Amino acid sequence: MTRNLLRRMTVVIAASIGAAGCTHIDVTKMDARKHPLSLVCIEENPNASATDIVSVIEDGFQRRGILTAVYSGNAPSECEYSVWYLDEWGWDLAPYMRRAEIRLRRKAVTVARATYVHSGGLALNKWAGTKSKLEPVIDQLLAGYEPVLK
Repeated sequence: MTRNLLRRMTVVIAASIGAAGCTHIDVTKMDARKHPLSLVCIEENPNASATDIVSVIEDGFQRRGILTAVYSGNAPSECEYSVWYLDEWGWDLAPYMRRAEIRLRRKAVTVARATYVHSGGLALNKWAGTKSKLEPVIDQLLAGYEPVLK
């Protein structure tokens, strides 16, 4: 191999590794038989940066016929199950969601959780919207609950 060809191959391989980026999703899904859900209450997080994160979470539950209510402060007494969430953002030419976590609790005990992590790189999906990132995560979290046809 010529030295020039070897350099080109090295550059292509390095660029491919950097462009791949890495998205990791970790889910402990909700057991639908053990926890039949009819209502979940979503605890509003005033520190969340994504303005649409609550609506994305609500849509995920509502697609399965599970009602949602959003609250601030203490959970209303009718809320046996509540959702807690956070999002963290990074910067790479533009802001992007670096990490999100969703926990589903029964009273004060976490019974299911899901985490989305984008570790950077040059992957173009890093700048995708909240829905495209979290919808598959919520689908895994609630995999035991059948979607409701509209």
